[in-house]
Amino acid sequence: GYNCQRQAHTLYPKHLWRNEEKVVLKNDMVPPHQKFDTLRFDPQDAAGYTDFYQQDYAPDLMHREALEFIRRSKEKPFFLYYASPIPHVPLQVPKAELAAYEGQFGEEEPYLGQKSYFPHQYPKAAYAAMVSLLDAQVGELVALLKELGMNEHTLIMFSSDNGPSYAGGTASPFFESAGPFKSEYGWAKGFTHEGGIRVPMIAAWPGKIQPGSETDHLSAFWDVMPTLLDVAQQAAPQEIDGLSFLPTLLGQEQAQEHAFLYWEFPAYGGQQAIRQGPWKAIRKSLIKGSPTISLYNLDHDIQEQNDLADSLPDKTAELLALMQGAHQEALLPKFRMKALGDSLP
Repeated sequence: GYNCQRQAHTLYPKHLWRNEEKVVLKNDMVPPHQKFDTLRFDPQDAAGYTDFYQQDYAPDLMHREALEFIRRSKEKPFFLYYASPIPHVPLQVPKAELAAYEGQFGEEEPYLGQKSYFPHQYPKAAYAAMVSLLDAQVGELVALLKELGMNEHTLIMFSSDNGPSYAGGTASPFFESAGPFKSEYGWAKGFTHEGGIRVPMIAAWPGKIQPGSETDHLSAFWDVMPTLLDVAQQAAPQEIDGLSFLPTLLGQEQAQEHAFLYWEFPAYGGQQAIRQGPWKAIRKSLIKGSPTISLYNLDHDIQEQNDLADSLPDKTAELLALMQGAHQEALLPKFRMKALGDSLP
C-alpha cells in the first residue's frame, strides 16, 4: 500500500510498499491535482484525459495482495486490516469498469479538476464504477473465505473512515452518499456534523451475528481494537478509551457503554463535537476566532438544521463542560488549538 497521503492522491502511483520493500509500478509520474489542459484539448475530447489512465491500478494490486494473504493464512487465525483506497478521489477507475456506467447518467458535464484532484470526462460514471468495483472486491474476499472453508469462523467488519467528500467531482449530493445526512461543503468529510463523522458499519459472522439484525448502540472506531481483543479472548489495555461492543454483535446485553463520544479537529477553522444520547453539540471557529456553539437533538433533527443552543442554555453548558473536560493537548503541534488552552510552538 501507500505510506504517504500525498502519493495516495493518485491511484496510478509510481510505486507501492510491501512492508519495507518498495515495489516499482509501470506508471508514469503525473503530478497530483493536475487540472485539465484546456489550452490543448476540448473537455469533450477523450485524448485530454489520457495521462490519468496508467497500467498498474493500485486498488487492484492491493486487492490481489489481500486475497493472497488470506490464502497464506488459512491454517491459522489471522487479522487483516484492508484499507482500500476506493472510492476515494481522484476519480480514477479502469476503463473496463467505467464502461458499465458510461451514458447511464445522461450527458455528463466533465470535471476539470476545479475542486482539486484529477479531472474526469464522466465523473458520475467514474464514481459509480469505483463503488461497484469495491463491492465486487469485497464479494471476492467473502467468496474466497467460503472456498477455503473459513467463512464460518471469520468475523468481517465493513465501514468507512469518514463521510463523503465535496471535492474531486464526486457529486455526493446527487448520489445521496451521506443519506440521510447532508453532504455539501461544511456538512460531510472534514466536518464534525453527522455527515462527516457518522458512517455505516456492517458486521457478519455466521452462527454468531443474527443475519439482518440491527442496533442503535453508539460506538466509534476506538472501540474496534478492544472488540477484536474480546473476540480473541484477550484483555484490553487499561489506558484506552475504547469499549468492546462484542456483546452487541452477539445480540447480548451491552453492559459497558460510553457516557458520551468526543471529537476535535483543527482543520476548517477548528472544531469540537460531542454526542451524548440524542444530544449533539458542535463548536466551530476555534482557530479563526469568535468560537460558536450549536446544540441539536438528533432524535428529532438528524440533519442538524434546528440549533437549540439559545433555547436550552443549561444543556448547552453541560455539553460544553464535558468537551472541556475531555480535551487533552495533542502530542502533534499541528493538532493543537490555542482556544482550547494548548501550547503552540
